[in-house]
Amino acid sequence: MTTEFVGVPADWSVAQTLQHIREVERSRETVYAIYVLDPSSGQLQQVVTLRRLITGAPDASILSVAQLNPPVTVDPLLDQEEVARLIRRHDLLAIPVVDAQRRMLGIVTVDDILDALIDESTEDVHKFGGVEALDRPYMQIGFFEMLRKRAGWLSVLFLGEMLTASAMQHYEQELARAVVLTLFIPLIMSSGGNSGSQATSLLIRSLALRELRLRDWWKVALRELPTGIVLGGILGVLAIIRISVWQLGGLHDYGEHWGLLALTIGAALVGIVTFGSLSGSMLPFALKRLGFDPASASAPFVATLVDVTGLVIYFSIAALILRGTLL
Repeated sequence: MTTEFVGVPADWSVAQTLQHIREVERSRETVYAIYVLDPSSGQLQQVVTLRRLITGAPDASILSVAQLNPPVTVDPLLDQEEVARLIRRHDLLAIPVVDAQRRMLGIVTVDDILDALIDESTEDVHKFGGVEALDRPYMQIGFFEMLRKRAGWLSVLFLGEMLTASAMQHYEQELARAVVLTLFIPLIMSSGGNSGSQATSLLIRSLALRELRLRDWWKVALRELPTGIVLGGILGVLAIIRISVWQLGGLHDYGEHWGLLALTIGAALVGIVTFGSLSGSMLPFALKRLGFDPASASAPFVATLVDVTGLVIYFSIAALILRGTLL
């Protein structure tokens, strides 16, 4: 907010206002909006655009050229993202800030709010990448400070990935009997993590733009569930084709039960991609409901979550389909 705005008493004429603008224009942030104030209380009564002012008769009252609708105002404690939404919705160059008694405190101009939004967007991008937000340009961050901002998230993600090792240990006997299953673990884990990251990216942006609200979570879930199934089906078909081509073309021998193996990989991809899409879309809602920034649902965090559960889904499906053959 800046206090350098053009404010004039409501009993002034158009000519008086124009003369005042000539005298103060160098010391004001903008002269494209003139704020008409009550002479005694300082309350904001109306807003006059410079275009309407210069088309008014010199002797006319300033209120006669004011806009008809009540002025759009903001509270001094309002979040700057909400201020930006109001400026965009009403196509304003500046928005007045008033107190509880509607006394003018200052204005927020569109160029200032753009600077603030760039800072917030940069912070969200850093969080989404799994890095603590940088408060200065990259090249101005010292070596040890950069380590501090990156090591915390990396440590959390590393501890999360340890659960992946625990899940693989749980299925150690299955892996020993069917070593071929290990060939597809990176494929399975990355597909689930990618689908979850996609959903998280879309939902975080939609929540930030207020396209979605917390109460819409069930609509998103109903949308992501079939989306995940179809996407998983597409990847599953591609995986089955790939295994079949490699087997029949003599590029690799997956064993006598390669058909069941292909079916296992295809079914696992459907389950894991569906889970990734669903969990990735619900995590921003959960964080927002708990009072955290949805951007904290970073892509690495979602990928780690899906990695662990993806292994459980993969080996559960493998045990179901390959029982009596490879397992």
